[in-house]
Amino acid sequence: MTIRRKVKRVIDKDTFETHRKIQGTNRVRIAGMDGAELNTVLGKRQRDQMKRKIQGKVVTLKPVGRSYGRVVAKVRHKRKLVR
Repeated sequence: MTIRRKVKRVIDKDTFETHRKIQGTNRVRIAGMDGAELNTVLGKRQRDQMKRKIQGKVVTLKPVGRSYGRVVAKVRHKRKLVR
């Protein structure tokens, strides 16, 4: 099952919010990705890079699980895996 959603807000390198809910939540964690903590320079840089990639854009999600109330999904933008 794949789902298309517009990215409302990037929270950090591996988590973002969508405009419409998926499985009861707006929060999505990108499967297989781990970013630096936001209280570091690297974490802020990674978040800003992810914002440029997907914020405000439509992505395709393939849910693979749940974690801390978020949907964990493989995420693609323009047919390319988001990394």
